Amino acid sequence: MNAVAAELRDTYPLLIGTDVLSTSTHGAMPVVAPGTGEIMAEVLLAGPTIVDKAVAVALKAQPAWAALSMAERGAYLRRFADALRADGERLARIDAMDSGNPLPNMRNDLEYGAESLEYFAGIARELHGKTLPATAAGLHMTLREPYGVVARILPFNHPLMFTAYHIAAPLMAGNTVVVKAPDQTPVSPLEVAYIAAEILPEGVLTVITGDGPTTGEALVAHPDVRRIGFTGRRETGLRVMQAAAESGVLKHVTVELGGKNPLLVFPDADPEYVAHQAVMGMNFESTQGQSCGSTSRLFVHEDLHDAVVDALVERLAVIQVGDPLDADTTMGPLVSAPQLSRVKDYVAIGRDEGARLVVGGGRPDRAPDGGFYLEPTLFDDVSPDHTIAREEIFGPVLSTLRWNDRDELLRLANTSPLGLTANIITKRLDWAMDAARRVEAGCVWINGRGQHFLETPFGGYKDSGLGAEGSMDSLQSYTRTKAIHMLDLDRLG
Repeated sequence: MNAVAAELRDTYPLLIGTDVLSTSTHGAMPVVAPGTGEIMAEVLLAGPTIVDKAVAVALKAQPAWAALSMAERGAYLRRFADALRADGERLARIDAMDSGNPLPNMRNDLEYGAESLEYFAGIARELHGKTLPATAAGLHMTLREPYGVVARILPFNHPLMFTAYHIAAPLMAGNTVVVKAPDQTPVSPLEVAYIAAEILPEGVLTVITGDGPTTGEALVAHPDVRRIGFTGRRETGLRVMQAAAESGVLKHVTVELGGKNPLLVFPDADPEYVAHQAVMGMNFESTQGQSCGSTSRLFVHEDLHDAVVDALVERLAVIQVGDPLDADTTMGPLVSAPQLSRVKDYVAIGRDEGARLVVGGGRPDRAPDGGFYLEPTLFDDVSPDHTIAREEIFGPVLSTLRWNDRDELLRLANTSPLGLTANIITKRLDWAMDAARRVEAGCVWINGRGQHFLETPFGGYKDSGLGAEGSMDSLQSYTRTKAIHMLDLDRLG
């Protein structure tokens, strides 16, 4: 990690317009590298005073940004995407050190973030109002207008990618954006902010850091922030909505929250294929299972159960847990000591409640000293009422459950209050489409892992969220619709 450490700053300043803040009256907080447990840098705590400054700068910049044409705003975002790619390898290495995710995945994250900027720059020309059928009273039309200042609050698992991905739609819609970086992984978003400052007009994008209860709530409650997008835990999402409601100002809030996602395996599936898709869908080798879309409940038909478990054991055995910057690593550490402790507690609960620990649950043999490492973990003989089958663990823990009746399978799959994603594996189209329609999830994959496509919306049902990210749906959600009625046409010049 020495090469990456040489590229890091001791303290990361905040850019608020043209002001470079190297100190804060609210102090600073250390950023710990998950791979070593050592402090890699420190970032400033942006308390309410700095939040006020950030929003004021964004509010001042917004009218001029909105006055640009779609082509002009798109050109800015394309230049931004080019700049990210030009600095891609350095950013990917910092992102791996910041998050603990393996370096190849951070290279992919950077590319997806750049593609997101380009995608929304392209489709934004289709963001327009409508001319409605005329009536005897006159002519009628609608306009789509930006909200003004948008707050985006990010999760820790894809810090660089989510910074680019979650600002693209609101910026192209004509808003300015204030990003609250995740507490655990703030370095990558700040690096993105420094690049943006060289390209975007002053105040169009601001990234702030600080603890969620103070900084995040100050941003959510700010009276000049009328549109909020949050991605993270369900419990935090509820607090965001509560803080927005208690601000005294009506705000449009969308939230993408957690998932306790089912992978439904039908009796005609191939066990080796199932094991491959289960490992990929669980995100063992991308985010160590720390993903809202991880398929942590594996429902396997009883005829395939033993063969699938055996195949899973073989596949988990070849996962190489280690330093996220090591070329041989395929699974990195968890993001923090508290996160590791939380996941280990769930492993203990699973064993105490009678689930069978097949593999994992401990510290890997080849893990470097000091980091927050856990083996990929598989539980079998899991019952639907077990805690590990009900609560989102957000770590590398997969639970297998048997089934033998399709109606009961769908009932059990839908018992969770969360409904983000679902995966289905079968060769039969009728089984696949019946399950896809009946499962309560916002995004369903049939015979494939949880790949994301910018052209389609991604969002959850039930307690997994409100609203969707990606696609034209997301772009439209960052605008308000104004109806205009042209009456008494003889009076118009």
